[in-house]
Amino acid sequence: MNNQLKISNLRVPYRKSNDIFDIINLKYKDPLLLFKSWFEEAIKCENVFEPNAMALATCSKQCIPSVRFVLLKELDENGFHFFTNYNSRKAQELDSNPHASLVFYWEPLKRQVRVEGVVSRASEVESEEYFQSRPKASQISATVSSQSEPIPCREFLDKKYVELENEYAAREKLPKPSNWGGYILSPKSIEFWQGQTNRLHDRIRFRRCDQIPEINGSDLVHVGENGWVYERLAP
Repeated sequence: MNNQLKISNLRVPYRKSNDIFDIINLKYKDPLLLFKSWFEEAIKCENVFEPNAMALATCSKQCIPSVRFVLLKELDENGFHFFTNYNSRKAQELDSNPHASLVFYWEPLKRQVRVEGVVSRASEVESEEYFQSRPKASQISATVSSQSEPIPCREFLDKKYVELENEYAAREKLPKPSNWGGYILSPKSIEFWQGQTNRLHDRIRFRRCDQIPEINGSDLVHVGENGWVYERLAP
């Protein structure tokens, strides 16, 4: 069997040349506000089915990268909040190497946002509040799953699910497992990308002022708001 996959001819149009995203027409000069604006557009777009889906890239102490999709559950002045099993591979890597990256891609809008920063665990209060807001079925699944551990078969999980479902049949909610909770990625860099059909894509990167050398005298780096600077990057 030939396992070659030739896809070099796959090509789709992006935005038109008169629909650009540039530093001269930035709606906000704070990337968190700009992200919120783009995110709200993604929510309103009927062809974006899960706008809060984001790829989370982590790296082990041995410098082996790993990436998977998770869901953004909150954005505030502290950063991007998500939740997971603390025994999972992602959690183990975040606990040993807190540097991580997120990517949002909203294909119908031809937009991408890339976030780099440092991750810390959310408070137990925040984790508890979010867990108790989840549907009961999701709480059961989070409790019975030893995430990232090998299991014999699907039926093994189904059996554990039914057992716990029966155990808590008379209760509306379950207690949060001690090995489950949230993380917050505090952004150091946020890059906004908008695709152009001619492939001269638009890229604007925001960085924390304390993350870059002295910017005085540079015509390419612009002072933003709330401790950020921004610049346009070549595609």
